Amino acid sequence: MSETTHDGGVAVSAPPSPDEGLSAADLAAKYGLSVSGARPGLVEYVRQLVGRRHFILAFSQAKLTAQYSQAKLGQLWQVATPLLNAAVYFLIFGLILKADRGMDREVYIPFLVTGVFVFTFTQSSVMAGVRAISGNLGLVRALHFPRAALPISFSLQQLQQLLFSMIVLFVVAVGFGSYPRLSWLLILPVLVLQFLFNTGLAMIMARMGAKTPDLAQLMPFVMRTWMYASGVMFSIPVMLEEHPEWIADILQWNPAAIYMDLMRFALIDGYGSENLPPHVWAVAGGWAVLVAVGGFVYFWKAEERYGRG
Repeated sequence: MSETTHDGGVAVSAPPSPDEGLSAADLAAKYGLSVSGARPGLVEYVRQLVGRRHFILAFSQAKLTAQYSQAKLGQLWQVATPLLNAAVYFLIFGLILKADRGMDREVYIPFLVTGVFVFTFTQSSVMAGVRAISGNLGLVRALHFPRAALPISFSLQQLQQLLFSMIVLFVVAVGFGSYPRLSWLLILPVLVLQFLFNTGLAMIMARMGAKTPDLAQLMPFVMRTWMYASGVMFSIPVMLEEHPEWIADILQWNPAAIYMDLMRFALIDGYGSENLPPHVWAVAGGWAVLVAVGGFVYFWKAEERYGRG
């Protein structure tokens, strides 16, 4: 197109753009553009996570190494902290409140130490999950990777810490008369099921913590209540024998109590199957699958919102 100017010259106007009138969505489709940070499909998301497996492992190991890097005792605090907690609980609940009723001292002390170590695994995974996104915004905003790698890494970090602590747990068990036997082989499936449960719970808390950072201030109170309700320091059936049976059933079937009791059954000679709720392995597997799968899908659905706003 052209037009005559006031001095007799001819001005040529630019031809109309071929993109004129197209919407943003049409333009993106035309030039093969996609939304930055868009959520991939679930199968593709899993494939991306598998591709980042080396990053997940390396990140968890780096976090574990750095956790106590400023302390003189270093990694020994991984064991010292739950052991000191167990000593305090034994003083208060074992000696003063007599929470060891129904158990010999040779059973109660490994019972208590096992409960503290196993519950700390879940507690630490939850607390790390709450801060997985909100505490790593720089990493989330700087790099493109499946965000589920973060809560999974933190859960893996806590698993490595528990495995390190298990050496002391074995020493305590043997020291009080529970020697290695075939039932110790059950420790492996218990750890696998609890890890799956913890990872799913960490992903749930990571999404909630990303939206509400103040949740990190509330969770210590929630976890402390959960600990007291899970029989870390006492036998639930014995302590509640004068209460309605359904109360003890509810407390025993909560996942923290399930995994603690299975670990105690595997490790301690004097802690027999009569202390376990019915269908305990089915319940343990059900909790693990339900929370792991549900937590993963729940976290994935908000993938494109992490690190924004």
